[in-house]
Amino acid sequence: MFLISIALVAATLVAYEPIRHNEFVSYDDYTYITENPNVTGGLTLQSVAWAFTSVHMGNWHPLTLLSHILDYQLFGPNPVGHHFVSLLFHIANTLLLFWILADMTGATWASAFVAAVFALHPVQVESVAWAAERKTVLSGLFWLFTIAVYIHYTRQPRPRRYILLLLAFGLCIMTKPVVVTLPLVLLLLDYWPLERFKKVSMGRLIVEKIPLLVLSAILSVVTFVGQQRGEAVKTLEMTPIDSRVANTFISYTRYIGKIIWPSRLAVFYPFPREFSPAIVAICVLLVVLLSIFSIYIGRRRRYVAVGWLWYVGTLVPVIGLVQVGSQSMADRYMYLPMVGLLIIAGWAVNDLVANRPRLRIIAAVSAMAVLSSAIILTRMQVGYWENNLTLYGHALKVTKNNAVMENNYGCALSDANQLDEAVLHLNNALRIAPAYTTARCNLGSNFLKQGKLDEAIACFNELIKHKQDTAEVHYNLAVALGTQKKYDEAIKHFAKAIELNPKHPNVHNKIGTVLLAMGKPNEAIPHLNEALQTSTDQMEVYVNLAIAYGQSGNYEQAIQNRNKATELKSDNPEVLNNLAWLLASADEVSAQDANRAIELAECACEMTWHKKPGLLDTLAAAYAAGGRFKDAIKTAEQALSVVKAGGQEELTGEIQNRMELYKAGHRYIQKR
Repeated sequence: MFLISIALVAATLVAYEPIRHNEFVSYDDYTYITENPNVTGGLTLQSVAWAFTSVHMGNWHPLTLLSHILDYQLFGPNPVGHHFVSLLFHIANTLLLFWILADMTGATWASAFVAAVFALHPVQVESVAWAAERKTVLSGLFWLFTIAVYIHYTRQPRPRRYILLLLAFGLCIMTKPVVVTLPLVLLLLDYWPLERFKKVSMGRLIVEKIPLLVLSAILSVVTFVGQQRGEAVKTLEMTPIDSRVANTFISYTRYIGKIIWPSRLAVFYPFPREFSPAIVAICVLLVVLLSIFSIYIGRRRRYVAVGWLWYVGTLVPVIGLVQVGSQSMADRYMYLPMVGLLIIAGWAVNDLVANRPRLRIIAAVSAMAVLSSAIILTRMQVGYWENNLTLYGHALKVTKNNAVMENNYGCALSDANQLDEAVLHLNNALRIAPAYTTARCNLGSNFLKQGKLDEAIACFNELIKHKQDTAEVHYNLAVALGTQKKYDEAIKHFAKAIELNPKHPNVHNKIGTVLLAMGKPNEAIPHLNEALQTSTDQMEVYVNLAIAYGQSGNYEQAIQNRNKATELKSDNPEVLNNLAWLLASADEVSAQDANRAIELAECACEMTWHKKPGLLDTLAAAYAAGGRFKDAIKTAEQALSVVKAGGQEELTGEIQNRMELYKAGHRYIQKR
């Protein structure tokens, strides 16, 4: 047992070793972790209270949220620690599964095979390598722990042990709603391998599960209400009942196929536009025949009936009869249900090789080949989760008509400044799903990045025209209008964004920016102070406050806010550029401020994928403030060449005037 456990741990670590290179992905990781202030604020009384009182992303799962909070407390935004903790949970689940099966059945090698496939199968990668899916591996841990406590109870059914069982299941339901089927799995285990049906009446076994079923029912209601409020549950108009039933039988069949032949695995499988009647009929027939066969054979080989009902039953909450989201199926849904199928395979082989030494050797060699292949495939699958581009790009290669992944891949390309290619994929998403609001909004945002303001405004107005507007739509439209100096219209849409989402993170800062451009610093200051409570980029707000206070004549506050800005970090080149300009253009520039201005301006230039004259102009001013006039002249000349190439002649005079000052400064130093 000990050596097998060590081997399971070692093999799992080898299979998932590439996970140390993986980043967070935009598919829920940002919402759950990196952009969730309740998580990034660390472990506090407030964050603990939030975890227990909130329904996050349609789910009440406080232990899962607490695990994310604790991870961020320990590792901060470094994804390696978060991924490693999920891997540790998966390893713990593997060991628990092995020990539980071996303890219940006495079949060590069959238990080891089931645990090994559970640990190494590539279908499990989504649950382990996806940081936001912590709920799956954590629910697996408490699911198996509850089974272990239940086994302890069945050997000596005492009230104290039953209370411990209730506590264990109580913790389990705080991890993920899918665990509601566990009481029924415990009833299956009573049939095999615990064989309590021979000792205890059926009625008593059912009554014994009623308190657990009550907890499951409460969690089911809370989850359904939460997902309805979050508009995750699809109505019958969106997904008709016949489509749901068809998808149910097809998914049951496809999941079995993914276990046997794990190819073309994707983070998102789109719901089919239509179903082939022939394929639906075949899948219905297959599931019905397998069910009849399993129950018939299960009279003599009880593990067959238990394994099949485990598989079918544990998938019920996520099989799509209550359609949540737009996916047809998901690899993560198989994390625990696959155990049922593995039990059938493991014990069938165990029966086959019993008292057959030659077959044992063949079975052992075959098992090693299967597990070795699984390790290789799992390592490959973990690699697809390295970042947004690899994950969504792979999904597009292995699926068809996948609007969600076209949108996500387009956004990933946009984030990587591959803007033209991003447009292609965002348009693909709209071709597949013309009413896909998020994709149209993202297309408009991409046009905004490209400086194609008219196209961006057209996208946002199209959404508003069809009453598909959100706070983000109005916010982006206001940014585009502000860039066109249509300030009054911009402020109107910023106000609408606040109305739709009073907690929008950046809108008050942008209103302040527009008011500054309109020459109204005193009106801008209240909005900018409000932005300090919500903005995702504090440095930008402090820079804008410094400008606003400076324009209003309050130089003491201007300096204080400028100094606060210098203490912070930002990944926005425009923000860095603005702060560098503030430091370099002050009436009196200290050596420290000049060096900081140079550092910020250089960083801003390095972060942009193409040279912008404004950034180069600031860098030249920073060099001059630091007495590096030769570098200032060279950089100003570069800015002028970019201006001329881009047809921005209005900037030429300003840059040339400053360059003359740099040349004068350079001559003065040479004379000295």
